[in-house]
Amino acid sequence: VRKRERWFIDGTWQPLEEEESNLIEQEHLSCFKGQQMQENFDMEVSKPVDGKEGLFLFATAVHSFKLSRNHVDWHSVDEVYLYSDATTSKIARTVTQKLGFSKASSSGTRLHRGYVEEATLEDKPSQTTHIVFVVHGIGQKMDQGRIIKNTAMMRDTARKIEEKYFCNLATHVEFLPVEWRSKLALDGDTVDSITPDKVRGLRDMLNSSAMDIMYYTSPLYRDELVKGLQQELNRLYMLFCSRNPEFEEKGKVSIVSHSLGCVITYDIMTGWNPVRLYEQLLQKEEEDLEDRWMSYEEQHLLEELYITKQRLREIEERLHELKASTISKTPALKFKVENFFCMGSPLAVFLALRGIRPGNSGSQDHILPRTICNRLLNIFHPTDPVAYRLEPLILKHYSNISPVQIHWYNTANPLPYEHMKPSFLNPTKEPTSVTENESIPTIPSPATSPVMVRRHYGESITNIGKASILGAASIGKGLGGMLFSRFGRSSAPTSQTSETGKEGTEGEDKKPVAIHSTVGTLTFPHSSSGFLDPTLELEHRIDFELREGLVESRYWSAVTSHTAYWSSMDIALFLLTFMYKQDQEDADKSNLDPV
Repeated sequence: VRKRERWFIDGTWQPLEEEESNLIEQEHLSCFKGQQMQENFDMEVSKPVDGKEGLFLFATAVHSFKLSRNHVDWHSVDEVYLYSDATTSKIARTVTQKLGFSKASSSGTRLHRGYVEEATLEDKPSQTTHIVFVVHGIGQKMDQGRIIKNTAMMRDTARKIEEKYFCNLATHVEFLPVEWRSKLALDGDTVDSITPDKVRGLRDMLNSSAMDIMYYTSPLYRDELVKGLQQELNRLYMLFCSRNPEFEEKGKVSIVSHSLGCVITYDIMTGWNPVRLYEQLLQKEEEDLEDRWMSYEEQHLLEELYITKQRLREIEERLHELKASTISKTPALKFKVENFFCMGSPLAVFLALRGIRPGNSGSQDHILPRTICNRLLNIFHPTDPVAYRLEPLILKHYSNISPVQIHWYNTANPLPYEHMKPSFLNPTKEPTSVTENESIPTIPSPATSPVMVRRHYGESITNIGKASILGAASIGKGLGGMLFSRFGRSSAPTSQTSETGKEGTEGEDKKPVAIHSTVGTLTFPHSSSGFLDPTLELEHRIDFELREGLVESRYWSAVTSHTAYWSSMDIALFLLTFMYKQDQEDADKSNLDPV
């Protein structure tokens, strides 16, 4: 049995992507089929360039082939080089060639055809029981292929963690990149054509990154983005199942999404549609019209309009029921999502602007039903300017509850996450119903505990402009605010819900505020240990926070933290801990099932 891959990178023997490998193979066979490989092919000429010793030119390529982002040069049947067509690579080749270096030696990557050695049964990898789709956010158009590199980094980091902590298991988790942006047409080049030429580089960067948020808030292009990601997820899943037939029955699927990708993935899973908000807006306008004085003629016309709309709704409902009885609804995704990991996610802002308000139940179902996704986990760095918390959207008082601190990967005997009790961020801001004359007892909390030793958790791995992300986030808030300001207040249980929504992030000089909307007339109970009363806890914690580095600047970290999740060992251990734990629990349950 031989390995399936055809083309490999020299030195590392890493296979090329299957699509590129197939194209190169077809071109290679069409040009060189039947030719013998040479034992030694002299690629250099003895004449030095411009009298400089050691600088030689390669022979002229006998054939060249253009790929989407690269091109391939054949100097002979067995001398093949791959070159990047990125602007920076072209500039580097031009400079080095003018200095006398060859094109291949300056920026080319030599390729080898075939296989390294015969594969054996022992080479077969462990059975894959869990796959993780890794979904990118904004900026992919600016840096094509970045999600593939980021996923490779996450996969490599996870492999190290697996070897250290999960080496006794016969299964493993596979990470698969989901690149959904490059195939979208959207407006074509309309935005580029209206972009002024001054500071063109900055404008192009904004068009390639922040513009994705504008597209997603546009009713014209939103569906194209949603369908693009949905189709790519289903395509990759079906492709994986076709090559691993047993997985469809026994395997599990999780999704790791970054930035805007979290919002799009969430909308795909829940089927959220902005048309619903438009209908709410119209209903609110009708209620406002009923409250004001109007003439008899105007009132008569409004009554006829109301009757007509009511009749139209009845016809639409009958038509929908008829279609539903004849055609079974196809789910958006062809698989059940076991875990939905959000990294650096603005999802909470989008949900808040859609009218989601805290309830009085600690269930995840308030924002994401368990029937759709078994577990929702929100991972963020404390200085990530794009990330927001989700827990306060379920229970309001969790704005003053500290997120769960993610363990360092080299922590000895860490406390399991399910055993970690919630504790207050700051006792001086703790909501309570006591009067001003009553004293507030001092409560031990992380704010009064000794400072823990901190260390750097990861490094930034890309140079995507953060100005574009921050600017786009503010634009999204502005657009959402205009849409929901008319009925957002009415969806909250009381007016104090929206007014006290910032108590977890405002300054230390704010007075304690009573909670009314989330727990009714109850006080904000706690034990003497500083932990929350279990009756007001979430069923499962959702917000998980990375630890800050001891020597890193918070201002610099705010710039780099949004893109520093991919290579973090702490995150890799966190992801694998939850996925392997669930697999082990399911295995234990199956062993306990009666025969």
